[in-house]
Amino acid sequence: MNEVIAFYPILIKGTITTIQLTVMGAILALVISFIVGLARISKFRSVRVIAIIYLEFFRGSSALVQMFFIYFVLPMWGIYFDALTAGVVACGLNVGAYGSEVVRGAILAVGKEQHEASQALNYSVYKKYRYVIIPQAIPIMIPTFGNLLIELLKLTAVASLITISDLTFMAQIIRVQTALTLEPFLLILVIYFIIASILVKLVDLIAKKFSKGRNIMTAGDK
Repeated sequence: MNEVIAFYPILIKGTITTIQLTVMGAILALVISFIVGLARISKFRSVRVIAIIYLEFFRGSSALVQMFFIYFVLPMWGIYFDALTAGVVACGLNVGAYGSEVVRGAILAVGKEQHEASQALNYSVYKKYRYVIIPQAIPIMIPTFGNLLIELLKLTAVASLITISDLTFMAQIIRVQTALTLEPFLLILVIYFIIASILVKLVDLIAKKFSKGRNIMTAGDK
């Protein structure tokens, strides 16, 4: 194990890269989740169809193949991404497809009376979703989004296959240079677990904050 610890600089670099992939991928996935989730309940059929095509494609095909396609195939058509960007785009698009269903389900779970109240107040569609529907739907989304965030973290491990210097890539380097297999992969397993535990705690804090705000709002209404 001491031989592996001697490689701590590249392990730190790999950890930072993994966190970057996770954070940037999560931001992209969140944006896509809301765009596609709202598109799925649009009154325009063409918008719903486009959203469904995106959803079924990214849910129904391999995330690894999607990553390879973005990094290796798109340049043949003149569209170039560096390895990190390709990884972020692939992870964001893939997880965003699942997240869109979370958004759609949470919005549909908001009571019909809330929509009727918005109409009674003469709110525009934007105001209705911005001030009434989405704030009530967010607490419903958070637990599932937390699970998707952990899945995204695990998904970043395959990014090493497109030469991204993440934790998995660095473990491979250590394995080649030291001829050790158990130690480097056991160590990154622990690092992944620590990162995941931190993310779970953060999601729990966010969930508690939104739940508290919701409770205050409900008490105020009473």
